[in-house]
Amino acid sequence: MQRRKFLRNSALFTAMLAAGQASAFTAWKSGTQKRIALVGAGIRGTTLWGKNLVENYGKQVRFVGLCDINPGRLAHGLRYTGMQCPTFDNFDEMMRRTAPEWVIVTTVDNTHHEFIIKAMEAGANVITEKPMTTTADKCQAILDTQKRTGKEVLVTFNYRHQPHATAIKQLLHEERLGRVTSVDFNWYLNVYHGASYFRRWHGYVEKGGSLWVHKATHHFDLLNWWIGADPVEVSAYGALEHYGKNGPFRSKNCRSCPHKKDCRYYWDITKQPFLMDLYAKNEKYDGYLRDACVYREDIDIWDKMSAQILYDNGVVVNYSLTTYSPYEGWRVAFNGENGRLDSWQDIPYQKGEYTPAEQEDLHAAEMATGREEIPTEFHEIIVHDNFSPDFESIKVPKYRYGHGGGDKRMLDYLFVNPDAADPLGHMAGTRDGALSILVGIAARKSIAERRAVRLDELVKV
Repeated sequence: MQRRKFLRNSALFTAMLAAGQASAFTAWKSGTQKRIALVGAGIRGTTLWGKNLVENYGKQVRFVGLCDINPGRLAHGLRYTGMQCPTFDNFDEMMRRTAPEWVIVTTVDNTHHEFIIKAMEAGANVITEKPMTTTADKCQAILDTQKRTGKEVLVTFNYRHQPHATAIKQLLHEERLGRVTSVDFNWYLNVYHGASYFRRWHGYVEKGGSLWVHKATHHFDLLNWWIGADPVEVSAYGALEHYGKNGPFRSKNCRSCPHKKDCRYYWDITKQPFLMDLYAKNEKYDGYLRDACVYREDIDIWDKMSAQILYDNGVVVNYSLTTYSPYEGWRVAFNGENGRLDSWQDIPYQKGEYTPAEQEDLHAAEMATGREEIPTEFHEIIVHDNFSPDFESIKVPKYRYGHGGGDKRMLDYLFVNPDAADPLGHMAGTRDGALSILVGIAARKSIAERRAVRLDELVKV
C-alpha cells in the first residue's frame, strides 16, 4: 500500500475512534459517592468489583442493585460481597427501579455490548471488564451509542497500572531508545492457568471471541499503550493442536470423568470451596460446568497463536501466545534506533527472579484482591545502547497480588483520586477498548481468510 493512502486510511479510522474516547473521568469527581449497579455475579464481579469495593471503597461507592440471570449465583453474590441492595434477574427492571449513575459490567464477554448499550441509553455511565466486546459489529454499536448519548465507558485494563508496565512506558515515553521500530512480545500461559480457559465458556469463539480477544486484549492494549500509536493491519496464524478434539479421551466434566487417574489435566473443583459455592452448587439453574473437560469435541478456539501487527507509525510487532507452557510469564523486547529494551515476568530461570511460586498457584495469587503487599523482589528492565558494551539494569519492585499490583492502583485512581493527573494515559476508554479487541478480531479474520486484515475493514466511519 502506498504510504499516502496508508496514512489517509489510518487517519480516518483514528478520527472515528477518537469520538468515543472521553477525557479522563469527567463524570466522576473526588469526594463524591456514586450509586452503582453491578451486572454479572461471577468470580470477577463478586470479588474485585463486589466484595473488594464494599470493604475498601465504601466511602466512594454505594451499590443500589445486583443483577444475574442465575438465581443461585445471584443469592451467593449478595451474601459473599456484603452488598446491602436489591437483586434482579432482569437488567432493564434494575435500571428502571434503581437509576444508577454507573453500571459495572462483568458478564460473559459476548453480552458486554448489550449491557453497556442499555446502561448508556438509560442515562448511566459504564465501567466494563475487558474485553469491551467480542465482534466488530458489537464494537461499532457501542461506539455509535456512546456518540449519541455522550456517556462515559471505562475499560479496566489493569495491566497498565502495574509498576513494572508503568516503568517500561515511562522509558519509552522519554524516548530512551530513540524511535521504536519493532517489538517482540511473547506470552506464556502454563498448563494450569492455560488449561482453565478450555474448561470454561472461554473455550468457544461465540462466548469469548477466543483467546485472541478474551486474553490477548490485555496484551494488545499494553502494546498500543507502550508504543503510543494505533495498530492498522494484522497477519495471524493459529491452531488447536493440544486441547479439544486432540485429547486421548474425554468426558463431560472432571467430577464425572472415568479417566481421572490417566488425565494430566484432571482438576478437582471439590477442593475449591469458593468455586463450589459460586458455580457447582448453581449448575442446576443454567447447566454451566466450571470443571468441563478440556478435551471436549466442540471446543473451537486456538491454543497456539502468532501474529504480526503493523502500526501507523511504522512499528512492527511480532506477538505470540502459548496456552500449555511449563511456566507462566512473558517476555518483551523493544528495538529502537538507538538501542534495545528487554524485560520479562516470571521466567523461572531468568536472572533477577528469586524462588518463584509454584506454577499451579501463580494465577490464584494474581487474582487475589484487597491484599496489602510489601515487595521483597524486583522485576528487571535491561536497556542496551547501540555501539556500547555496557547496559543499564533498572529494577522495579515486584508485586504479586492483584495483577502485579495493577488492580489496586487502577481502583484507587478510579474511585479515590479521579481528578489526579494521568500523564502516561493509564486510564482507558472506548477508543482503547476498541483498538485492543480489533487486533484480536482482525487476527481471527486473518486466520480464516489467510490474508492480512486492516482494522478499518472491521469498523467503519
